[in-house]
Amino acid sequence: MYSKEQIEKAVKSQGYVWFNGAKDYDVNIVGVRNATPGQKVTNLFDDKLTLSYKINGEWFYHEWDATTEPGKKGVMQFHNSGGVARLVPDQYRGVYAVSMHQGKYQALCQRLGDVTVWRDKNRDMDFDEIIRDTGMFGINIHKAGTVSNFVENWSEGCQVFKRTKDFNDFMVLINRAKEIHGNHFTYTLIISSDING
Repeated sequence: MYSKEQIEKAVKSQGYVWFNGAKDYDVNIVGVRNATPGQKVTNLFDDKLTLSYKINGEWFYHEWDATTEPGKKGVMQFHNSGGVARLVPDQYRGVYAVSMHQGKYQALCQRLGDVTVWRDKNRDMDFDEIIRDTGMFGINIHKAGTVSNFVENWSEGCQVFKRTKDFNDFMVLINRAKEIHGNHFTYTLIISSDING
């Protein structure tokens, strides 16, 4: 478990913007990629998705199990000819909007701007960090199954919640933020070593 203070410090240490909440639900959506496995494909939900925001001047912090990386099936059976995508840690300002994920259900979707990914197509179960690709790739923030133990092809680059209930709780808060601030969201991806280092 991390704290809001740890996440805020790490975000600022990378030179990214931290939203201080002049209005309620000015959300900071921050993914934390587990640095421990290095570039190995773990196929596990061993990352975190966090949400920090204020209501009436009081900070609230949530943290959920997730993956910020593709799973084994995604790495082996990717659908993009350039290779499977792995989101590059960065702050993607105003890129996300509440929309339909694959036309199936409401999620936070890449609709308003580009993201940068690494592409890897050698299927060796290590993530290469050589070929960068920037564009509109549908790198969404969505859910896996009810409770998923392995990532498999739930992600080919998307940021994916392990549990449906956690995702649903997240979307309730996101929709409250949307009502106040409009349908544009920033997503920040950091690495756990940004916190622990």
